[in-house]
Amino acid sequence: MKIGKMVRDALVIAALKAIPDLKRQPLMLMVIGLISALPLFFILIFGGEISYGLIGAMISTVGFIGIAAAIQDITWDRYVKIRQMIVAMPVHPISYMMGAALAPLILSSPGLVFFLTLALWLGFLPVHALGWIIAALLLCWAGLSGIGFVISTYLQKASVYTLNNISNILGLGLIFLPPVYYPEELLGGLNWVAVLFPTSNAAGLVRAYSGLITLPPEMIVIRWLALLAMMFIAILLVAFKAKWREN
Repeated sequence: MKIGKMVRDALVIAALKAIPDLKRQPLMLMVIGLISALPLFFILIFGGEISYGLIGAMISTVGFIGIAAAIQDITWDRYVKIRQMIVAMPVHPISYMMGAALAPLILSSPGLVFFLTLALWLGFLPVHALGWIIAALLLCWAGLSGIGFVISTYLQKASVYTLNNISNILGLGLIFLPPVYYPEELLGGLNWVAVLFPTSNAAGLVRAYSGLITLPPEMIVIRWLALLAMMFIAILLVAFKAKWREN
């Protein structure tokens, strides 16, 4: 299948999913931003580093929406049947995964832009490293979206409550358990665990490019390779699952 058609299909699917949601619930844009900004309130109260909080908010915006929306997509699909219709068409499952993942990313983009702009304005993010920072955020989002889509294909018959609980537990767990809002140094000798999670791995890269932490060049390379590996594994799982569904 041609790459161009896959990209076009993904953009069409993203529009089908994002535009109705935006028209039906315009306040969703504010809610998504407030969820990511909530930990900032407690960081300010308890005298924590606001720089870590802003980076955590950016990771939270793309990370939570990536995995949670991919799983909850089944819930909404039971009413509108978009997935069943698209599966019956000559659309590659990777196109559907990217389209379904792009839709919530579009909705959360205002919050992400706000946190990025605020961090730049406060001097926490250097302008010359903005490209690397955005790349880390997108890889985190892509990897978690793929993982969420694969999980969702195994939950076709799960109840709405089960889907919501699983998506919330995974989303919140990947955001608040690893060192996303707090420094990796708090883990002591176990700080290597941060590389295993896309959220904390991306947060570490953003902090390194921001000058908040110092990482040796080989560790930066390892972190990028880990993020890329997670994304490619997720894509391969999607392709493998698609073949299984078609058979």
